[in-house]
Amino acid sequence: MVASAIFFLDWQGNTLLARNYRGDIPMSTVENFPMLLLRDGVPSPCITYEGVNYIYITINNVYILVLSKDNSDAGSILLFLHHVVKVFKEYFKHVEEESIRDNYVVIYELLDEMMDFGHPQITDAKVLQEYITQESHALDEQARASTVVTNTISWRPEGIFYKKNELFLDVIESYNCTLAADGSVITNEIVGKINCSAYLSGMPILKLGLNDSEKKPPQQASTDGATSTVQRARKGKYVNMEDVKFHQCVQLDQFEKDRTITFTPPDGNFELLSYRIRDVQSKPLFLVDTDIDVRSHSRVIVTVRAKSQYRKRSVGTVEIAVPVPPDADSPKFKAQIGTVVYAPERNAVLWKIKQFTGGKEATMTAQLQLSSIDVAEDDDRSDSNWAYRNKVAMSKQPVSVNFEIPYLAVSGLQVRYLKVTEPNLRYQSLPWVRYLTKSDDYNIRLPIK
Repeated sequence: MVASAIFFLDWQGNTLLARNYRGDIPMSTVENFPMLLLRDGVPSPCITYEGVNYIYITINNVYILVLSKDNSDAGSILLFLHHVVKVFKEYFKHVEEESIRDNYVVIYELLDEMMDFGHPQITDAKVLQEYITQESHALDEQARASTVVTNTISWRPEGIFYKKNELFLDVIESYNCTLAADGSVITNEIVGKINCSAYLSGMPILKLGLNDSEKKPPQQASTDGATSTVQRARKGKYVNMEDVKFHQCVQLDQFEKDRTITFTPPDGNFELLSYRIRDVQSKPLFLVDTDIDVRSHSRVIVTVRAKSQYRKRSVGTVEIAVPVPPDADSPKFKAQIGTVVYAPERNAVLWKIKQFTGGKEATMTAQLQLSSIDVAEDDDRSDSNWAYRNKVAMSKQPVSVNFEIPYLAVSGLQVRYLKVTEPNLRYQSLPWVRYLTKSDDYNIRLPIK
């Protein structure tokens, strides 16, 4: 990719700051940008006009815009802009008009280091923080920065030392699911990520093996035993990961060869990889059967039966939100476990269970009064019709389930092995692996009887 200039614009298209990298496009060209947004109605992130590409992203009413020639790689430029936002958040937390105005000195320094003559250079916030600060730079700091930048492993500086070498992996899966009233699955998807917290000395080399099933293992095992571990793992449960995205520290050629994730980690916290699983083989984690009984003009009785369908040794924290009519009042609740509260701002009854063991069922009953509604004498609607209308109005909002279940990866993804080696220091490190499944968008539609 080649970028000619980068602009930061407010929501009206006024320039907050800009950097001209190549000088081959007049800076006044940016004045066409507001007109192009209005012209296209719902514009794409890349607009071409008079031989110039306008490639941009938006965040908090701020446009981050790159101008480039026709032959530029729009996808690479968009990726670079998202890296710019990520770096800015590391420096001043929120990227908005005020923060850009307040930190323009640091932003200019960052833009000069992140891009050279229109070509991306350094986009790792941890490396940039080694030598770009809001304070004056000492000479020794500048010397160390040059070593980091020119090092083949640019995301990790040399000379890191810890008395206690520790490594933590967090496998976090967000579950998206929509169920019909009878419990049949309408949509089912998992979006996962593996976060890594590395507190290791020197330049360690890590090898991570998962039970993914993208390719067959090689026929011959290597001498370090890693491949043989993968082969043994293949005999168990497979997980088909899609849309896998790795941190830049991962050696992609090694992964393509034998599915081993080999990397030298950045220091501290980072996201090692993200993935998506569309073919979910497991049962839905929760079934919720809701019975709504609207009686005349006065009250509604809601009976909710919840069942957990994960393994019995797992315990989750659950909140079930059941929609009720907007005129509900004077609630009374009875639940086998947990607590129930009425949330009028959400038009819902919230059933909160701090410890919901797998394979268990529980019942909750809510009784709410309804405000009377005056019906004209010439209106032929009966009480039953009125009750049915309210039931239909309630059914437009599904039952939503928010939950967190530690020590569980709903997809079945497992860390088969994780080896830490440091050729020079030769220390021992015992990695810790934690699993967490949580809800992202988990809904059950209400029945209409």
